[in-house]
Formats: sequence, C-alpha cells, structure tokens
Amino acid sequence: MPDHSNARRLFLAGGALGLGAVLTAGRSAADPSKEIPAGPTGRPDPQLEEEPPLAPAQRVGWAVVGLGHYAQAYVLPALARSRRSRTVALVSGNPEKARGVAARHGVSERALYGYDTMERLADNPDVAVVYIVTPNASHPELTVNAFEAGKHVICEKPMANSAAECQRMIDAARAADRRLMIAYRAHWEPHNLRAKQLFDAGDLGAVWFASSDHHRPLDPSRPRDQWRVKRAVAGGGSLVDIGIYALNGLQWFFGESPNAVAATMQAPPGDPRFAEVENVFTAELAFPSGRRATISSGYTADKKRIDLWGDRLVATLDPATAYQGNRLVVANAKKAEEVLTQETSAAQFTGELDHFSQVVAEGGAVRTPGEMGLRDMRLIEALYRAARERRWLDLNPDMTLRGT
Repeated sequence: MPDHSNARRLFLAGGALGLGAVLTAGRSAADPSKEIPAGPTGRPDPQLEEEPPLAPAQRVGWAVVGLGHYAQAYVLPALARSRRSRTVALVSGNPEKARGVAARHGVSERALYGYDTMERLADNPDVAVVYIVTPNASHPELTVNAFEAGKHVICEKPMANSAAECQRMIDAARAADRRLMIAYRAHWEPHNLRAKQLFDAGDLGAVWFASSDHHRPLDPSRPRDQWRVKRAVAGGGSLVDIGIYALNGLQWFFGESPNAVAATMQAPPGDPRFAEVENVFTAELAFPSGRRATISSGYTADKKRIDLWGDRLVATLDPATAYQGNRLVVANAKKAEEVLTQETSAAQFTGELDHFSQVVAEGGAVRTPGEMGLRDMRLIEALYRAARERRWLDLNPDMTLRGT
C-alpha cells in the first residue's frame, strides 16, 4: 500500500493550526470583548457542513421490493442514513423474512406486501417511490405493477433483459405519469465524480483512449449468485452483471456513445457455472469523436478498474465501482498523486436515493433515467451480436444497429 503518512501529517498539522488560533484568541467571534464561557450555556445554532435530515414526515416514503443481500446490506441502511428518504414498506415473497426485516427497520407489519399483492400499494399514501431490487428477469413486471399502483420507480441495473422490455417499462411510466430511474450508483460515487470533473475541466489533457475492466468471482453456493448462472433470469453473464458498469461509465465520462463495436466472449468448457452464460467478455468501442475504448468483464478474477488516458495525466479509479473503498490516482511518467475526496464511497447510495426523492418531491430531471437504461441494453444486445458474428457492427446514436 502507498505511504500516505506525509499527507496525514499535513492534514493533522493544518487541523492543529486552526484549533490553536481559536484557543489563542480566547474570544467570541461575534463579540471579541466577551470570554468564551467555561461552562455549558445556550450557544447559537451551529453552522453545519451538511444540511441536517428532514423531519421524518417531510421525507419521501419508499417501498423496497426484494429483500436479498444487496437490499439488506446496502439499500435499507442507506435509506436510514439519507436526508430526504425513508423506508415505509417492504415487498417480499417470503413473509417470515419480511417480518424480520420490518422489525429491524421500523416498518409496520401492515406495510408488508407480497409480489402478488403489489396492487395494494395503491392504497398506501405513505409510499411514493418503489425500489425494484430483484433478479433481472423480474424487473419489467414488477416495475409495471408499481406504476399501475401509481408509484414512482427506481430499478436496479441492468434495467431488463431486452430492449423491448426496457421500452415497455418506459411506456408504463409515461402512461402512469410517473418517474423512472435506473440505479447507476456510480454517478454519485465521490471518486467517480471527481474523475468526471477532472475530465470535463481538461485537467487530464486530451483523452483519446479509456479502458475499463470489471471482474468478480461467481459463486453459485451463495444465494445471491445462484440466479446469475441462468440465462433466462440474468439475461447474460458477466457483461450484463458487471460489464455494464464499464459501458455506462465510459459513456458518462466521454459524454457520447459508441458508433461502432467489436467483441468476443468466452465460457470455459466443463465449468458448470458457464453452461448458459459467459465468463469473460471483451469489447472494443469506437466513438464519433475519434476516441477509442476497451472493456472487459469476467466471473473469475476480482478487480474493478477504470483508466482515462490523457496526454497530460492518466486518471485511474481502482477500485472504481466497489461498494466501499474506491480510490482515484492521477499519474504520468514523472509523478503519481492520490486525489482525496471529502465524502467516502458510501455517499453513492444516499446520493442516488436522495436525488430521486428530490425529483419526486420538487420536480426536475432524473440524472439516470429509463432512457439511459434502454440505451445501455441496446448496446449490450449489439455487443452480444458482435461477439457471435465475430465482426464490427455500426450503431446509430440511439444504439440500434445501423441499417436495420
């Protein structure tokens, strides 16, 4: 690991200097003639670095659909930490599990629903947003059910298993006059945001190439991985599961989508994990600006990294899209510096939740709308076709195949 001791000492020295100045003065900033009281007293309301949470009654009510590992380990804790959002209902196919989760998160048993009774959400005015956190194949039906109940929807990525299903979800949102968001959490991850700022400001110089590699081990002995080996449920292998971070992220950084793609995929023979889905997927992406990018995804290694190759500096996010502990380093042949952020990676969860709550409550544009999910699914379909046919494919701006 790099030695950050000097940076740590500088940080502490700065803090000590500031504190020493206050102690030396010994006077109130509001009135220098008065000594700071030695005992407790009624001081003015402090100026907080961040706005405090809204009162519970002012926060947007959320129903979480699907109570698997991700929902319990990340979504529900983030809702509890958020400023504008709160959990008011749960939807699960396992009533016993739902009651246990409800007890831990202060949700009334009257606000528990099954997948087959989601229409009853229409009778719960406390619920404004439904968060779909279930296996991929179930996203369209559950999303449509939530819209029919009159609720706004945020859906986990990938949005669905086909572009046609994505369009169905978008159409349902329009018919219900409700908002649809896809949970691309990296758009709120502090290190990714800082890298985007550096890119947009030109601090990296001219960036003509980027690479993104997203791999994680697939372990069907874990319940959260069992459905991922089934094509009918997952829609594909490593590309749709974690390669989508690379596809979405690079388009976000570049501010454009590719106009041509080539790809390969591999499934090791004899490994039952890959009887239906691919292990390693690689792709080359060509962009209208002339930029190029490569991506890879896989289900055996464990690494999530993005490199933006500028002629002045290379920005490396490693990890790039982990749940916690992401890092950003900018470097060239002469130097390497870690870019620190005030917020930790945990902000990506509360950031996306409160963004959607604010849009629902106050209006405005959704940063990662359903149309983005549709675009990415069209791109994924093109990549799978390019891999099967072993040739370059040209794409329209909406990621449909050119000439079709």
